[in-house]
Amino acid sequence: MFSPAIRKPHLHRREKEEATPSPPPPAPAHSPSPGGFALSNRPATGTPAPWTSSSLLARISTSKQTDRAGDSDQIQPVRVAEFPQIVRNAQANLLQKNFSGKNTLVGGIDKETSLAWMICGNELYIWSYLSSVSKDCLVLDVPSSLMGNKDTESICGNQWTLCIMRWGSSTATRKSEEMLHRRSSTGVILCNRRTQAIAYWPDIYDESSKSPALSLFDHSVTSPSDGISACYRFNSLIATSIPGGIHECIAIASEPTGALWLFQCSPAGILRREVHRDTLGDNGTDHHQRNDGGRSLAWLPSDISSEVADRKFFLLTNHGIQCWSISLLHGNNVKKIVSQEIVGSDGELGIKKDIAGQKNIWLLDMQIDEHGKEFSILVATLCKDRVSGSNYTQYSLLTMLYKSNQKFSSEDNVAKCERFLEKKAPSQVIIPKARVEDEDFLFSMRLKSGGKPSGSVIILSGDGTATVAIYWRGSTRLYQFDLPWDAGKVFDASIIPSAEDRDEGAWVVLTEKAGVWAIPEKAVLVGGVEPPERSLSRKGSCNEAVAEEKRRSQAFSASVVPRRVSSEAWSSGDRQRPAFTGIAQQVVVDEEAEMLLNRLFHDFILSGAVHEALQKLRVAGAFEKEGEMNVFVRVSKSIVNTLSKHWTTTREAEFLASTIVSSLSEKRQKHEKFLQFLVLSKCHEELSSKHRAAMLSVMEHGEKLSGVIQLRELQNALIQQRSSTHLSPQSKTPTAGALWNLIQLVGEKARRNTVLLMDRDNAEVFYSRVSDIEDLFYCLSHQLRYIITGEEHPSVQMQHALELSNACVTLVQAALYYREEHKDWYPSPEGLITWNSQPVVRSGIWSLASSVMELLREPGAADMPMKSNLWSQLEGLRDMLLEGYMGLLIAKFERGEEHGGLVQEYCERRDELLGSLYDLAKQIIEAKYQESREGNDNLDLKESIFREVTSPILATAKRHEGYQTLWQICYDISDTVLLRNLMHDSVGPHGGFSFYVFKQLVNNGQHAKLLRLGEEFQEELASFLKDRKDLLWLHEIFLNQFSTASETLHTCALRLSSGEDADLTSNRKSLSFVERRRLLYLSKIAATAGKDVDYEMKVARIDADIRILKLQEEIVQHDPEYAQGKYTCKLLRPSELIEMCMKGDRELSLKAFEVFAWTSSSFRSSNRGLLENCWTNAANQDDWVQLSQASISEGWSDEVTQESLQGTVLFNASRLCYSQDAVVFDGTFEEVLPVRKEDVYARGLESKCFSVEEVLMQHDVFPDAGKLMMTAVVMGKELSYNEQADGPVEMDS
Repeated sequence: MFSPAIRKPHLHRREKEEATPSPPPPAPAHSPSPGGFALSNRPATGTPAPWTSSSLLARISTSKQTDRAGDSDQIQPVRVAEFPQIVRNAQANLLQKNFSGKNTLVGGIDKETSLAWMICGNELYIWSYLSSVSKDCLVLDVPSSLMGNKDTESICGNQWTLCIMRWGSSTATRKSEEMLHRRSSTGVILCNRRTQAIAYWPDIYDESSKSPALSLFDHSVTSPSDGISACYRFNSLIATSIPGGIHECIAIASEPTGALWLFQCSPAGILRREVHRDTLGDNGTDHHQRNDGGRSLAWLPSDISSEVADRKFFLLTNHGIQCWSISLLHGNNVKKIVSQEIVGSDGELGIKKDIAGQKNIWLLDMQIDEHGKEFSILVATLCKDRVSGSNYTQYSLLTMLYKSNQKFSSEDNVAKCERFLEKKAPSQVIIPKARVEDEDFLFSMRLKSGGKPSGSVIILSGDGTATVAIYWRGSTRLYQFDLPWDAGKVFDASIIPSAEDRDEGAWVVLTEKAGVWAIPEKAVLVGGVEPPERSLSRKGSCNEAVAEEKRRSQAFSASVVPRRVSSEAWSSGDRQRPAFTGIAQQVVVDEEAEMLLNRLFHDFILSGAVHEALQKLRVAGAFEKEGEMNVFVRVSKSIVNTLSKHWTTTREAEFLASTIVSSLSEKRQKHEKFLQFLVLSKCHEELSSKHRAAMLSVMEHGEKLSGVIQLRELQNALIQQRSSTHLSPQSKTPTAGALWNLIQLVGEKARRNTVLLMDRDNAEVFYSRVSDIEDLFYCLSHQLRYIITGEEHPSVQMQHALELSNACVTLVQAALYYREEHKDWYPSPEGLITWNSQPVVRSGIWSLASSVMELLREPGAADMPMKSNLWSQLEGLRDMLLEGYMGLLIAKFERGEEHGGLVQEYCERRDELLGSLYDLAKQIIEAKYQESREGNDNLDLKESIFREVTSPILATAKRHEGYQTLWQICYDISDTVLLRNLMHDSVGPHGGFSFYVFKQLVNNGQHAKLLRLGEEFQEELASFLKDRKDLLWLHEIFLNQFSTASETLHTCALRLSSGEDADLTSNRKSLSFVERRRLLYLSKIAATAGKDVDYEMKVARIDADIRILKLQEEIVQHDPEYAQGKYTCKLLRPSELIEMCMKGDRELSLKAFEVFAWTSSSFRSSNRGLLENCWTNAANQDDWVQLSQASISEGWSDEVTQESLQGTVLFNASRLCYSQDAVVFDGTFEEVLPVRKEDVYARGLESKCFSVEEVLMQHDVFPDAGKLMMTAVVMGKELSYNEQADGPVEMDS
């Protein structure tokens, strides 16, 4: 009743249609249906019949309707599947027998398994509605004891409810099995809601368990006041499997009074027990309150529950929602956890009651979304109009949010009334004023959620209507499913399961007479109407304001057809013209440009003339869009995606195969014509220069079409091969094989995502949607494990992998051949990404290649011929994948985009592929060698076979910088000539193959081979060894670079630890003092041999470092930790040595000045404070107060004073640092710390430093013995310092 309005065509299009009428093909009058009987109330002519394919309607439309995924302009229901023939026959038999029972023909759809069911008479039919022709239908006999009394008065609604369970399979596995139409173990529970009788089939596909287990209810103990003939005893039933059980499940049923029943079902039988009494407390004896208890039951999704063994379910009552818990593994204990009031005095918690004009509120049904976060509740409110005094019913939808992490408190198993739901938004009014219905009709309504459009719900009434409601663009819109002929009642509604793990799919309904139909998303959005004052039933409205509403609407807009908005206007061609926005206007411009291009191309096909097409298309705006939205791309896509009008689902497979080939050939010819049109009209030049991405897309359509044609030829060859080969019965059918299963998955994915294609065969859809060939690789990436299953024998898995690999290689190679053949037609490739480089294509190829490699790694899985075939196909997959990566990397580099992660992925997969191929190649080499040799070993023959087999691997590794494989091949045959040639040829980033070889030699400790390669690769090795100072100097000596070698040796000797070269020397231990001195001596020799201009200075620096190294050896011996080996190899910094000296005795205090003397001037300047501390520490080593007192009391002469002070540390430190013969490297101490205060001013250093005198003036004893302390310093400076060590350092023996 709320059906789509039909948009009017453009004016010029209507004028054309009136001038040249083209009526649709008439439906055959009084033609029998496929079931062999005529349906009642069916129009004889005019509107389409159920056997008329919805895709046939799309075929005879313009190309615009067949393109753009088909459903862009579709606002009509789409037939998904016809009833199985056996169901049609059963329906015909019921009509012929004039069966008296009105409710014997019922049915439904199970959302989880996508199985439809129908009860005709005493038989239950179950089939998958996803197949356009349901050939596999299961028939179960319903026991007569379950049927009840057929003469019982019929009431509103369906007296049967059914639950289906798939055993031992995950959601993903079930989805794949559905797409491949494979049977899996399935249990069924059938309940007669009136009699409370239950039947349970543990496995409907098991021939041995066709007889169900029964549980009948003895009504003799029931009070006649229950009104069993007037209402259902069960109004809701839910079921779930028991974890770990074999065909065991539990079912929970609710009565209108609120009582709950638990059924434990197993192959052995059914156990029934009541787990909760009536909520009313009086067994529901009041007829007016019999429906005030339980309304409906719903499981909380299992992945939301906190524990696997426990599941939560919710019971909708007359005033709220109750949360229950059941233990599946521990006695099936059921307890109420918490309840929340929905209808109460607080409107913030739900629905506020006792409002003026409000007479009654009913909570009708409840649904929980798949994430367990949103509760949707259908509400009916009986109101009284305060103006007219008439009663009306308001329907609304309440959405509540579930608090999944909330903890509930309970005492003595008594549930508390706590809030576990929050109101998401105010109630959404579906129909503000509807006719008043009786309670039986209200309680027969069912609510479904989760379909497209997102946020929409569908409401099923007991008399067989289905209404979709959605809040869109600020208002509620309603769409009531309706066909132009009598389709009978709508039994049930569900959602077409998505092939991409998306939650939402299109709404699908099961009708009484016309099969299964889908409601496209756009049908709801465009064809929906705002809520009228009408009912959700078939009875219409009792409110006379509807007519007045129509009159007002007609007066407001003359463009709206003043009649009921329904699908009866399908063939009229009239559509409501929407209000134009900026986007809508642009869409009209694009449509007109596309129509113009189609017309010009059609004229070109007929006449060969272009008629100034370029100028006309420019004016029409055909060159304004880029990419997939470009008009030329859309027309090209429509050419390759056209549905053939010859394909029907009732044809035989041979006819279908022949039409596929002919259709693809026609598409190729037409696409070639389109390219010729582009060239002759000079549109090709315009696109290639200004719209390169669009031109590339047009050419890629030709690539994909060529690939699909070759793929079809391969499939035909496989079918002929199977028909002529004696294989297993399962493989003899033409539809057997991995490629066929892959085609089924791809076609099924397209059908589920595009409802217009639901009535088409999967193979037909696959070969029609050429531009979406990427979906093939998507299915390889996500669903390969369902084609190559682990349950099959390894040889069968390898055969499947071989078939799929051959198909992918054939497809891509044909596309690349087309690209090479038409290379002059392509635009400049800079920055363009081709379809075979897309992530989905690479992921699919890699998934298949990984599966092949895994199969090849299994020992003894296949013989050598099979391995050879797989090896050949794996080579093809390798080339496809690596070339795709290379093309994408080049495009990203040209675009300036980041590609570091892509490079890493490319390298990892490249090495794994080449490594697996090389391992398999060695097995093939050994097998060929064993076949070819004649008893004796022939190494030359083996090497010849090796080179022959590995040549393609070598070429690929060389092209893609697979250095690991190149090295392994050269290493295995010890071919240094080949290795050197590859090092010359493979010059890539980071040093190329040469660096890789050098690194391998270093890791293997083959330093001699490394240095010998340096003779030929001098610059490469020198660059590589920049971080290997311990080896670099050897190469520099070979190159006669002695000065550079001296610096390298010097740096290497003074390296603090091996951690400085952690990348390359982590396996080397720290250098000992002896090794460091040896390196310093070698550095000295090299510097002398080099004889640079400043070599003498270099030699002096080396000598100084040698002396510091010797000082460290002497200093660390005084440290207590030296005996523990702490400083045996560790090189200390000069500052660390000096601080260690200041902590020691008199001897070490003096050595601190020696360390300062052999460091550099810059070190002394930057560590002036440390030097001052050394002088303070030197003064602390003697008792200057005692010496001063002795000099005064004894009256020391100058000779005695000098003799007494020569033993002090201050005297010796001054002589070592300031005497005329003091040996100090690189400058003097006077430049950093003069002796006297006046020397500071004389040198102009007053702003930079102190003097030794000023440092000593800060000493504690300076006031008492300062004169004597300065005397010691001055005497030490004036006396000469003679020591044997003043000469050059001699080398250790």
